[in-house]
Amino acid sequence: MTRAVHAFLLALRDLPQPRVLRILLQSLALTLLLLLAAGAAIFVAVQWALEHWQWLGAAERDMAGLLVVLAIIAGSWLLFRAVAIVVVGLFADAIVADVEGRYYPAAAARAVDVGWRQNIGLALASLIRLIGGNLLALPIYILLLVTGIGTPIFALFVNALLLGRDLEAMVLARHPDRPRLDRRARWSLGLLSAASFVVPVANLLAPIVSAAMAVHMLHLRSGDRNI
Repeated sequence: MTRAVHAFLLALRDLPQPRVLRILLQSLALTLLLLLAAGAAIFVAVQWALEHWQWLGAAERDMAGLLVVLAIIAGSWLLFRAVAIVVVGLFADAIVADVEGRYYPAAAARAVDVGWRQNIGLALASLIRLIGGNLLALPIYILLLVTGIGTPIFALFVNALLLGRDLEAMVLARHPDRPRLDRRARWSLGLLSAASFVVPVANLLAPIVSAAMAVHMLHLRSGDRNI
């Protein structure tokens, strides 16, 4: 965990860098645009269905529309992590290359180029693992609802495992010859990343900070740092 905290602090120092800020703004704008488009499509579809099949009267349709809006807002908050990680996966190579170029030039010189197709593949694989992992955990989430706090704690545990794997894959794509992080390091990386996603405001920065943290985790282990 000590190395993960060190990597996290280094990742925070990366935020003011112009290229990192540009990627942050681009990924955040795309994430919010996708969530807005999905929410608008759902709202229009529900409104059309209610009017087309005349299930409710005018007053009830207005109330249903308000409930749909509230549900979309709540759903967007829950889905932000999934969409954000997928979007950041599209920019992963640029983020990793920027951090390596400033902190680990020797490692950057040995890195292989990651094309946009591989970035898309990594992003989709991350999304599939996220959906699949949480669906498998859904029965336990439901059982733990009676505890009050059991469900969010277990969800943090599950998503820490998933995030650690996804973030590690982003970096290892440029360094396929490097060994994977050990389980403890991968867990620490995922736990800090998953925790940052549940903190308001900080969750907007979490995808970029998590990606930068993964770079530091890999190279600090190997003693590549050169600053």
